[in-house]
Amino acid sequence: MNFVLTISGFLIAFLVNLLFPQVAENVRIKEYVFGGFTVDDNLAYRLVLLAIIAYYAVYAVVLFVHKARADKVAKFFAGAKFRFAVGLALAAWDILGTKLLFLPQPFFPGPAIIMDAFIGDTKFIWQNTLYSLRLFVAGFSVGVVTGVLTGVLIGWYPKARYWILPVLNICGVIPAVAWMPFALTLFPTSFAAATFLIAICSWFPVATMTADGVQGTPKSLFELSRTFGAGQLYQIFHIAIPHAMPQIFTGVMTAAAFGFTTLVMAEMMGQPGGLGYYINTSKVWSAYYKVFAAIVVMAVLFSAILKVVGAVQRYVLRWQKGVVR
Repeated sequence: MNFVLTISGFLIAFLVNLLFPQVAENVRIKEYVFGGFTVDDNLAYRLVLLAIIAYYAVYAVVLFVHKARADKVAKFFAGAKFRFAVGLALAAWDILGTKLLFLPQPFFPGPAIIMDAFIGDTKFIWQNTLYSLRLFVAGFSVGVVTGVLTGVLIGWYPKARYWILPVLNICGVIPAVAWMPFALTLFPTSFAAATFLIAICSWFPVATMTADGVQGTPKSLFELSRTFGAGQLYQIFHIAIPHAMPQIFTGVMTAAAFGFTTLVMAEMMGQPGGLGYYINTSKVWSAYYKVFAAIVVMAVLFSAILKVVGAVQRYVLRWQKGVVR
């Protein structure tokens, strides 16, 4: 039943696009030719829906064939109602945004119209996505590394805590975009300035959580290590930092969200590329279907980033498996 519910919503969206008549006459469905095959926006949208249905069907079969753990199966089927609701929402959006044009245009185009951006603007979207990813990785990496170093200093050395903690508390609460005028003045390129903005907003949560984790390490662990002759560096790298790892990754997850938000804002305020830049250029020409396409790419990209961070977290904290719920 849950499997049927999982795919039926997207199947309804597919049938609505295929069978519901196009009532509004002033909707332009573009056509493209690929290797002798003609593909229009509606066909591309239906192919995406079929791909989603096929993915969930194959995934369910794999779970069944490989006899996956009960918790993994339960987690997959727990989202069945939500997926069904998403399919119904897509069907309603298609009717209101394309078939009947009840939604204000061009601000809320239907999902089939949005597909035109992916078909006709594929190369440009791909270039801007890679630019955003490169910028995010640069700023986020710098922010996480400096955040961990700052947190260790604050959590381990009282003198460092005395001098650095007030600066962290003051600078950390200031929105990263507020530093934009200074960043553009101090750094030679707009890319370097945006990297600084992403780094500084990623730095604060990582540094704060790292310091809390280091400070929260039980003193008994340090006393025990000293009885075996462990020095200060050994205690930092083999006791304090490993103990703080759960808090560090909490800060990293928060930093990823802050960094991605700052990334988009920085791109919309002067970058020569990126998804934020793509939104700006599309908005100027009132091509709001391209704006929606960029939003979809952002959602997918950020989800992928969280998946990667989560995978690293699960590997580093694999000792928690079966201990932490």
